[in-house]
Amino acid sequence: MQALLRLSRAVDGLNAFIGKSVIWLIFAATAVSAINALVRKIFGVSSNAFLEAQWYLYAWSFLVAAGYTLLHREHVRIDVLNSRLPKRVQVWIDILGFAFFLTPLCLVVLYLSGPLVLQMYQTGEMSGNPGGLIRWPVWVALPVGFTLLMLQGWSELIKRVAFLRGQGPDPMGRLVDKTSEAELAEILRQQQEAAAAGTPRPVTPPR
Repeated sequence: MQALLRLSRAVDGLNAFIGKSVIWLIFAATAVSAINALVRKIFGVSSNAFLEAQWYLYAWSFLVAAGYTLLHREHVRIDVLNSRLPKRVQVWIDILGFAFFLTPLCLVVLYLSGPLVLQMYQTGEMSGNPGGLIRWPVWVALPVGFTLLMLQGWSELIKRVAFLRGQGPDPMGRLVDKTSEAELAEILRQQQEAAAAGTPRPVTPPR
């Protein structure tokens, strides 16, 4: 189980890094949009390449960040009934969902998109719009994004199994990145509790 939990932490770290890096794709899409608008207004010139570049960047940002969104439990959830169930039942529902719905869906998308992306790469398929871009770079985002989503689904599955076995924390809460202020407040709280108990202990300073 510990080996699986280490794998889970590695997947979490990968998707956390990618999710935080995706902001640069959003920034690039915004910059392309602004440049396109300025060129069109000032010089009266525009190109479908600018528009498609924005679409490509947005597609990459949303698809590759799907695993990060799952990590932080930010996908839309209809919890009218689920939230009223006991915690262990909720965990079992998630386990079944990750194992029998999310994983098969991701595998089907990968099975169908892989040959399509390869075909587009080999043929060099171009956009049908005048001045459009080559197609395969944006289609690559599909298998990459669903691979990351599937890996994160497996990570969440591992964490829930560990919780049921008493070897991991509650995985059902929303994951929130702690700020430096929050870490400092946690350290001060631990110091106060240790002092009140009369057993002072060293604490690790915030990073």
